[in-house]
Amino acid sequence: MGLLDRIKRVWNVFRHEETTVYKYRDLGTSYSYRPDRVIPSTTTEKSIITSFFNRLAVDVSMLNFKHVLVDKEHDERYLETVNDSLNRVLTLEANKDQTARAFIKDAVISLIDEGCIALVPVDTTDNVTVGESYDILTVRVGEILEWYPDNVKVRVYNDRTGKHEDVTLPKKVVAIVENPFYQIMNAPNSIGRRLVKKLNLLDVIDEQSGSGKLDLIIQLPYVLKSPDRRAQAEKRRAEIEEQLNGSKYGIAYTDGTEHVMQLNRPVENNVMKQVEYLTSMLFGQYGVDESILHGTADEKTMLNYMNGMVAPIATALTDATTIKFLSADAISKGHRIMYFNNPFKLVPISTMAEIGSSFTASCIVSPNEIRQAMGMKPSTDPKADELRNPNINPDKGEKFATTEGTEVQEAPVGKQQKQEKSEEGGKIQNG
Repeated sequence: MGLLDRIKRVWNVFRHEETTVYKYRDLGTSYSYRPDRVIPSTTTEKSIITSFFNRLAVDVSMLNFKHVLVDKEHDERYLETVNDSLNRVLTLEANKDQTARAFIKDAVISLIDEGCIALVPVDTTDNVTVGESYDILTVRVGEILEWYPDNVKVRVYNDRTGKHEDVTLPKKVVAIVENPFYQIMNAPNSIGRRLVKKLNLLDVIDEQSGSGKLDLIIQLPYVLKSPDRRAQAEKRRAEIEEQLNGSKYGIAYTDGTEHVMQLNRPVENNVMKQVEYLTSMLFGQYGVDESILHGTADEKTMLNYMNGMVAPIATALTDATTIKFLSADAISKGHRIMYFNNPFKLVPISTMAEIGSSFTASCIVSPNEIRQAMGMKPSTDPKADELRNPNINPDKGEKFATTEGTEVQEAPVGKQQKQEKSEEGGKIQNG
């Protein structure tokens, strides 16, 4: 592009005339906060258990959800990724407000808080209530308000009007996801709900203890049985309060016959012990160790957490979306929605070389796949994409495959094999 063309096409967001149009255009409903953000219920939001739910949602969102094609004849193993609009929703952009990972986090937080959610395809290439084959362009997380035999009433955020609207959709087009830990997290008498109530009660006690009250008892030198004496006592109490409020240093005076007893000491109760007991029981039922929240968990603890807590929620999401977002014909042809986890994330650098050597020697992964897991660029050497043991010199005629396709290559003949052939040929000639 020439200099004159660059000058003509130059654009600045603060100085361009087109930006002044927005000052006089109706842009729709405005908010001081993000309107499509998930707001937990009042009882859950006020408790510290929300931090654990957020950690769980982040861990699930870090998994790679993809629309893939599997081999049905070989235990539905992964073959390739299907590059369509649904895969773009799962990997890049779920809607114009959320990325794919933000959408998954939104879905998990809503699932944990409500117990059951609906993943609603908002923008499609055809009418979902009539057509059987269509492409999904955007997806939103919805709150299920009412259940019908074949339909559900869902509250979904409309990104065109900026408001949450209620729509009724058939169950066949809406992915309904139920929390696999519903009896622990969401049931009325579950351990999770009981812990939330105790945490809220503990917060109330903390607020009362830090409210600035003195908790004083004043013993007056007369009996308060008559109404006149009680009125006199109330007047005396008001005088002391006025002295404390009006004094710079909070000092008041009393009569020599009056006695003041201070009670602003912590009231002993067993709420904290009950909270600790319920927390340990809840983590035990989840199969979660507290070291995971502290960031000090070892590899085995994290593996147990990923398999016992993260995997069931991720599986619930993939199962529901596979059934509802893929047609019966596509499922019969091997189309699935699956999630993938990088097993090398929890491996320290000190042991990565040993694991990489074992995986390449066992023909599990290629050297380039190990380099990718370490964050390095792939090697341009063609042998770096081959599934073979680099420590063994292959014999003539031995075949090995590459990881990028089904092409089969024949191993070259080594120097030792050539020498044996020449010796055999010399024996035949001498004979």
